[in-house]
Amino acid sequence: MKIDTLVAEIGSTTTVVNAFRIQNKHTDFLGRGVAVTTVDSDVRDGLDGAVEDLKTNLKADELSFGEMFASSSAAGGLKMTVSGLVYEMTVRAAKEAALNAGANIHLITAGPLEEDDLEQIEDIRPNIVLISGGTDYGEKNVAFENLKKVESMHLNTPILYAGNVENHYRIKKHFANSPQKDYLSIVENVYPRVDFLNIHPLRKKIYETFEEHIVHAKGMKHVKERVNGSIMPTPGSVMEAAMLLYSELGNLVVIDVGGATTDVHSVTVPSDEYLKYSEGEAKEKRTVEGDLGVFVNREKVLEYADKDRVRRKLRLDEETFQDLMDNYRQIPKSDVERAFVYELTKVCVHKSLDRHVGDLRNVYTTGGMKVIPEGRDLTQVQTVVLTGGALIHLDDTESIVADYLRDKTKKLVPKGKVKILRDWDYIMSSVGVLSLKYPDEALALLKKSLRIESDDHVSTNRH
Repeated sequence: MKIDTLVAEIGSTTTVVNAFRIQNKHTDFLGRGVAVTTVDSDVRDGLDGAVEDLKTNLKADELSFGEMFASSSAAGGLKMTVSGLVYEMTVRAAKEAALNAGANIHLITAGPLEEDDLEQIEDIRPNIVLISGGTDYGEKNVAFENLKKVESMHLNTPILYAGNVENHYRIKKHFANSPQKDYLSIVENVYPRVDFLNIHPLRKKIYETFEEHIVHAKGMKHVKERVNGSIMPTPGSVMEAAMLLYSELGNLVVIDVGGATTDVHSVTVPSDEYLKYSEGEAKEKRTVEGDLGVFVNREKVLEYADKDRVRRKLRLDEETFQDLMDNYRQIPKSDVERAFVYELTKVCVHKSLDRHVGDLRNVYTTGGMKVIPEGRDLTQVQTVVLTGGALIHLDDTESIVADYLRDKTKKLVPKGKVKILRDWDYIMSSVGVLSLKYPDEALALLKKSLRIESDDHVSTNRH
């Protein structure tokens, strides 16, 4: 059997291979194969296992493919540190770009790097060190000195500079004879002027750097050998899919609940009413909640949920509930397990949205009390997309979002009618990778997975 395109998603625990037909009007999702990720030995074993599983699922004796793309969150995914000048300005811009590219940010610093900051960078061993700072033709010395400090550490790690353009000449001069010169990349300033985030060039460079250097990460050295297309961070590929959907559906939110984290991606513009409060806010935003996951972080999620409340809702005695916890499986099988994961998923969705969505605040001024927005404005969002194993495979997860939107009267949630769509084929991250080469075909695949040409969705009205 000949497959046009395979996309491998190499996670920390499982490797998934999705097969696609890419032929103009006949673009289809064909099937999926899954295997355990062999990150401690040779990733090719996990890839081979997933391909074999795909063959079984497709009932094919032989399987060949024209090209393969990949995304990865194995070996810790894309670990980054971010350093800038002022937290609310250059640091925020650099952080937004890194998160939108799918990074896991392990350290954020503002101002001059101190000795303990450098020690933390040394301990983290990031995949990329990002240095920003200064608007163009503004302050330039802090970013330059920070860059020199990182260079002197000899990390042999990619260093991206996305600060004041005035530093470009002296950075090139300083690195000309440095053994670290091959690790340096200079990118357009991520914050070239006040209240303007220029994140797209940096995001593109992060993708390129990740793909170029991912072969050096533990367990990933053979990925490049098997993939003849792009490799990108898995959360970054979800953002690419979200941006592609934005071009078709308008303002939207994507919620991705996983075993370890919950990611919320929004692609939207603020309302005219609150526009002046959102000056400099990027259209795309991703937040990742490392304490919200339905498997790895279930104990923490249960703390947020009130463990006894969940136990009573499931109608279990303490001993049975503890047994459920002790024997918890990553993929629930029984009705009680599914009900348990549903409760965990509800907490992950509601708390992650609480952290992503802005608030309406009462402020007392000389002219009396005023209500002003603070944070991310989602009032213009028309569509919410659900992806991630829990939201896809459990029943009626649309109600989790609908309940949240109805209850949060003091949050900047959508004001009007909202469509809640499900990524039924569970291909959003794969399609994000595909979209870099096949945008039209990727959009067609997304529309089929979301069933947006039918009425199979839930709508909620918030007044």
